[in-house]
Amino acid sequence: HRATIKALKLDPVEAQPRQAFFFDTPNLDLYRAGVVVRARRIQGGDADTVVKLRPVNPDTLDPDLRRSASFKIELDMMPGGFVCSASFKGTCTGKEVLDVTASDMPLSSLFSKGQRAFFEAHAPAGITLDSLETMGPLFLLKAKHQPKDFDRGVTVEMWLYPDGSRILEISTKCLPGEAFQAAAEFKAY
Repeated sequence: HRATIKALKLDPVEAQPRQAFFFDTPNLDLYRAGVVVRARRIQGGDADTVVKLRPVNPDTLDPDLRRSASFKIELDMMPGGFVCSASFKGTCTGKEVLDVTASDMPLSSLFSKGQRAFFEAHAPAGITLDSLETMGPLFLLKAKHQPKDFDRGVTVEMWLYPDGSRILEISTKCLPGEAFQAAAEFKAY
């Protein structure tokens, strides 16, 4: 990880700290069904929420939902393959996330009406947002970088897990029609 951060010429002190909470059943029923429910606190008091499907076939999603500014489809490319996901994002405050994780507010109150409907349409039968348990928090550091020798911006996230393990995620964005070309260029970079 250090060699990669150094090669990218990132200053880790400039990274933004974040705290992520995931919500699932004790048996990880959502995970098994490809549904992710997350709330994330961001330095400065902001926060966001997401209901994500992973993997997903974009052709099966409601076209009106796909046009929403709160909805996005991503193609995550990794060594050995790729996976498509769909995320329905929302906003809240960091205090609201803390209130939910302290059981002072119901989890459903963090999510918009549209997010709740999206969850209900894709979650296993009988599982409600308010029946989920808090998992985490996980801490991460996020930094954005514009390399001098690469045309696209790069985002680097260092995920720090409670057991001491960590994951370094490096990503870039492009338009759908550029995905495979951008992936090849990014891999070469």
